Amino acid sequence: MPNLNALALRSRLIRKPDAHKGDMGKVLLVGGAPGMAGAIFLSAYGSLYSGAGWTMIGVLDSKSAHVQIDQPEWMVQDISEVVNAHDFIEHMQPDCLAIGPGLGLSDQALQFLEVGLAFTGPLILDADALNLIADYPRLSQLLRERKDPCTITPHPGEAARLLGISAQQIQANRSGAIQLLIDLFHCYVVLKGHHTLVGSPNDAIYTCNVGNPGMATGGMGDVLTGLIASLAAQGICHHLNLWEATCLAVELHARAADQLVEAGIGPNGMTALELAKAVRKFINQA
Repeated sequence: MPNLNALALRSRLIRKPDAHKGDMGKVLLVGGAPGMAGAIFLSAYGSLYSGAGWTMIGVLDSKSAHVQIDQPEWMVQDISEVVNAHDFIEHMQPDCLAIGPGLGLSDQALQFLEVGLAFTGPLILDADALNLIADYPRLSQLLRERKDPCTITPHPGEAARLLGISAQQIQANRSGAIQLLIDLFHCYVVLKGHHTLVGSPNDAIYTCNVGNPGMATGGMGDVLTGLIASLAAQGICHHLNLWEATCLAVELHARAADQLVEAGIGPNGMTALELAKAVRKFINQA
């Protein structure tokens, strides 16, 4: 498999002198059930620090949504009592939608995911969004039938649930597993792990041969979800489609982790928030 080599795409993110926030796109992130709100906030850091014009967060945990946060740039919405997920998403008017980090498996999570699968724009699915798809055949069918682009970002355990096999089988044949996911769901797939794989129904499967074990800590995948969403939203103005945004995000994510290690931050003790901030620096080196 060829190595992922997407860094040249960074140059498309260079801003014109008269750029405004509307050019940078609106990202809506949905998740953060009780006890898991940190996941959606880490996705928001990934979005904010990589340049999205608006980072909007729908949080399913009412208490976390109303806690004073140290990032006032976020637009945080309490969706714990939203009755109509379709109306909420339509009202927010996102350019890109990401669902899953800390989503949980509640009926309300299920409603947001089902509506999200019909979203007419770039969609990123991660974490519990994938677990729900594995549990509900009708959601799998909705994903297969999507006409707009979608990226899913499973780790080996989530990939195993989606395919009905074991995580050990996924790891024993990662290239075969990602091809099965692509064939099953007709979408872009990021199979996370050592040497993350990125594949598309219409392109090759690429190996990301950078990154390090410091990334083996909670929240790293959440940051990646926000990063993909941000690049996709910016791509509407900067001519970067979801496939290109996905490839660039995976490589930026891994190379930023390597920069942290070179700076003496990790591998042990590297945090997802530190990585989100390192991605910002790496993007601006274009």
